[in-house]
Amino acid sequence: MMKELPKVYEPQQVESRIYQMWEDNDCFNGDPDPKKKPFSIVMPPPNVTGQLHMGHALDCTLQDILTRFKRMQGYSTLWVPGTDHAGIATQIKVEEELRVKEGLTRYDLGREKFLQRVWKWKEEYGNRIVEQQKKMGVSCDWSRSRFTMDEGCSKAVRETFCELYDKGLIYKGSRIINWCPHCITALSDAEVEYVDKPGHLWYIRYPLADGSGDLVVATTRPETMMGDTGVAVNPEDERFRDLVGKTCILPIMNREIPIVADDYVELGFGTGAVKMTPAHDPNDFEVGLRHNLEVIRCIGDDGRINENGGPYNGMDRYECRKQIVKDLEEQGYLVKTEPYNHNVGTCYRCHNDVEPLISAQWFVKMEPLAKEALRVVREGEVKFVPERFAKTYTNWMENVHDWCISRQLWWGHQIPAWTCDDCGHINVSREDPTKCEKCGSTHLTRDPDVLDTWFSSALWPFSTLGWPEKTADLDFYYPTSVMVTGYDIIFFWVARMIFSGCEQMHQIPFHTVLIHGLVRDDKGRKMSKSLGNGIDPLEMAEKYGADALRFNLITGNSPGNDTRFYTEKCEAMRNFANKIWNASRFVMMNLTIDKCELPAADALAPEDKWVLSKLNTLVKEVTENLDAYEIGVASAKVYDFLWDTYCDWYIELTKTRLQGEDEGAKLAAQNVLCFVLTELLKLLHPFMPFITEEIYQALPHEEQFIMTSRWPEYRADLAFPEEEAAMEAVMDTIKAIRARRAEMNVPPSRKAEVLIVTATPDVYAQGRHFIQRLAYASEVKFADAAPADVSGMVTAVTHNATAYLPLSELVDIAAELERIRKEIEKAQNGLRGVEQKLSNEKFVSRAPEAVVNAEREKAAKYKELIAKLEESAKAMQA
Repeated sequence: MMKELPKVYEPQQVESRIYQMWEDNDCFNGDPDPKKKPFSIVMPPPNVTGQLHMGHALDCTLQDILTRFKRMQGYSTLWVPGTDHAGIATQIKVEEELRVKEGLTRYDLGREKFLQRVWKWKEEYGNRIVEQQKKMGVSCDWSRSRFTMDEGCSKAVRETFCELYDKGLIYKGSRIINWCPHCITALSDAEVEYVDKPGHLWYIRYPLADGSGDLVVATTRPETMMGDTGVAVNPEDERFRDLVGKTCILPIMNREIPIVADDYVELGFGTGAVKMTPAHDPNDFEVGLRHNLEVIRCIGDDGRINENGGPYNGMDRYECRKQIVKDLEEQGYLVKTEPYNHNVGTCYRCHNDVEPLISAQWFVKMEPLAKEALRVVREGEVKFVPERFAKTYTNWMENVHDWCISRQLWWGHQIPAWTCDDCGHINVSREDPTKCEKCGSTHLTRDPDVLDTWFSSALWPFSTLGWPEKTADLDFYYPTSVMVTGYDIIFFWVARMIFSGCEQMHQIPFHTVLIHGLVRDDKGRKMSKSLGNGIDPLEMAEKYGADALRFNLITGNSPGNDTRFYTEKCEAMRNFANKIWNASRFVMMNLTIDKCELPAADALAPEDKWVLSKLNTLVKEVTENLDAYEIGVASAKVYDFLWDTYCDWYIELTKTRLQGEDEGAKLAAQNVLCFVLTELLKLLHPFMPFITEEIYQALPHEEQFIMTSRWPEYRADLAFPEEEAAMEAVMDTIKAIRARRAEMNVPPSRKAEVLIVTATPDVYAQGRHFIQRLAYASEVKFADAAPADVSGMVTAVTHNATAYLPLSELVDIAAELERIRKEIEKAQNGLRGVEQKLSNEKFVSRAPEAVVNAEREKAAKYKELIAKLEESAKAMQA
């Protein structure tokens, strides 16, 4: 038999118990089942440094909804969880802990011991976010949990690196890269955020070596002057044609540098002459290659001027900037200074200014990889939802530069390359080599750098399924079905997964990319530590329940758009959970059946057919919405049906049968109540998994768990369009009468006769007893024409009927006229006061315009109120 539900729903007691029950029964396990269609998701791996924030909460809620939906639809589902080693973030965290607790640096420990500390830290704190995800109800297959540096992922990384190297798609070279002097590592283009900052444009005179004059160049970065090895002009610029091939003197350093002609210099822009610093600017580097200019790096890894900086050696780059401007002015080289706003690259991690500089790094050649990655999106093999993000992706991929993949860190996948100390040959190998493949020497030194964190993340859709081994999971679940992620990492991650899947697997990594926006605070601001406006999702889940938090995050949410988080909405969703709970308790208290079976159609009452037919439509629409990733729309439909159609209407409509003597009618009502509730709980389950499972366990049910039960399907035998329309007509009339009574403040206890004028009286006659009970009627009559005399009657109109109610039966006319008289008198007194103010010339001329306008608005409102009250009084006296 069913169990009884407690009076109050307490999510804090229910949710952890339900989750444990699912885990104990292996409900999340995803094993390939050839009899079923596959559905797979790989979780965007949160950083091991992380703790659950609202973005994670939204991300995992969306994935969980899709996974639960497909699992119930009968798919063989697999949702692979995991965490990311997060190179820079984790290393900084451990280094900070070392410094604060022990006063040590990583160099004091050495690489091996430092890495032992990081692994220990990972074991201690790395799984914290996993436990937090469980609190949100995520139904991952935890037995398949992966880490980007576990043995399998590490093997995949080495295999990919070696494959790409062998194909000539990975190379080591000295090129201009983005360098963070604070994190002391290279960054890829995607890791640089550009910020508009105020600066200056300094115009500097470079004297010609032959003493015949000078060139004026403009720069925003005078601190790089010591690395200047040329000045470039446009070959078509008449002003400089005679100077090309000559030399000029580099101020401060007193070094001769050549004047070259290059199309890179825009004709007519600025002074027409541009200083060339090949070691500190990507464009200058390319010009330098074309003209064989010397490459002199003058800024070190720590952001300080190095030994090539002459008198500024050892200075911070910005300290140097101030000093060099001062020196140029004193020595007569500074022509003028102008304010100038420009985009400055900053590190996405620490937000310090990035330094472009030449450095020997490892790169991935992007042009050959981008071709296929662009094709699969253009031809629709990979679809973006919303579609507009495909354009964001293609724009970036069409203009992508080679990807700098080496990082000057210790924590991460160390690059599998060894340089021969004797012949200098680079040995790239899947296994640690014992000798040089070129000269046979055993003196090999491994490259100390590690790979960009995103290199291993790019392999995530297939490395988590066992690649490079041929596994059953890989064979069955790859390509994965959908990738759910935020628009902020399309470049970082989505693009890299697509080209990696196409290259390594010769298949796309996923069919659909579902993009969601950011969760912002109630004022629309990004949640951040600096603003102090972050909201802990676990606190919300603890206070209101994880179901309420989940439902809050997805209602009103549409793909690709940011959403505002309102705590009040969590409260509203908790109230919704309580509404479902109380409705379920009512149903159970009225059930005598221990098995739910729908009666035959001829045994169903009109209200049964109405609710079943509406439920049938709901099932169809919600399924279509979820298939189209319209998750917010689907959740809103289930919410409205549960609250309005089922709780406020259908339960109310069944009460007379449940309390009546007709056993057949009573059993039919019980079965329909139970069936509709069970189907609604299934539709709601992906969104609110905990409360739906708890109620389901108390109802008569066939499947063991709601989460593994069959998803409702549209049934032709439950479509009753005529009966549905008839019932809707009756309900519209009840709503119209109730609204009219509410306008007149008539209490439910005051009954009145209702005359319904309609061309289809038979339709309304079936619902006579509902109209009488729910529209508080003393009697219900029908007619096909309006009464000859409608004076003293109140009307309530619907699209195909008009209800007439005698005014005298609704109100005590004398008492109501007296009430209206008093209201008119009060409004007239208020109007007189306002008009007195407005007739005072001093007030109108001296008071602020806003105050005068407010008084005029008050007068208009008083006049409008008086007119309405007089009209009501006139109607009563007719």
